[in-house]
Amino acid sequence: MQNLDSALFLDRDGVINRQIVGDYVRNLLQLELLPGAIDAIARLGNVFRYVIVVTNQQGISKGLMSAGDVVAIHDYIIQKVTEAGGHLDRIYCCPSLGTKNDPNRKPGTGMGLQAKQDFPDIDFNRSLMVGDSPSDMLFAERLGMQRIFISNGKLVPDGVKHVCDALSEVPAMLGLEKNSEP
Repeated sequence: MQNLDSALFLDRDGVINRQIVGDYVRNLLQLELLPGAIDAIARLGNVFRYVIVVTNQQGISKGLMSAGDVVAIHDYIIQKVTEAGGHLDRIYCCPSLGTKNDPNRKPGTGMGLQAKQDFPDIDFNRSLMVGDSPSDMLFAERLGMQRIFISNGKLVPDGVKHVCDALSEVPAMLGLEKNSEP
């Protein structure tokens, strides 16, 4: 990977926090940050101008959690990244059901295009998406971003060349020293 410095896009569930298989992280009490994820975000923030989370959260539309519950989770993640010396510039969330075909819902590019509108100097060709689903990888491909797939034991989608077991491995994959300061 080369020429990456514009924006780091991250999925949330399965990348930053433990995904509850068959369910949703419905509130802050259920949030379990993955080992090394916050420190990795802080370190990666030294390389990327913007650090942005793009997350589908259809549990809101299903009535399983409120938008306020999701905001509390996101505020907590931002706080932890800030405490670790990093920055998380924005979290975009699409609450639409997968069946609604909302262009903001990944693999639709709406959240990425909104980020570009909010931060006009984002260059997708110099950006990276880290995610753990085929829809994350397709989102990145459609916008022309490089991609890293967090496998979590899943099959790697076709065409994806860069794979890690966890977000904590991404700084090393990008050549950042493990012991460097965030």
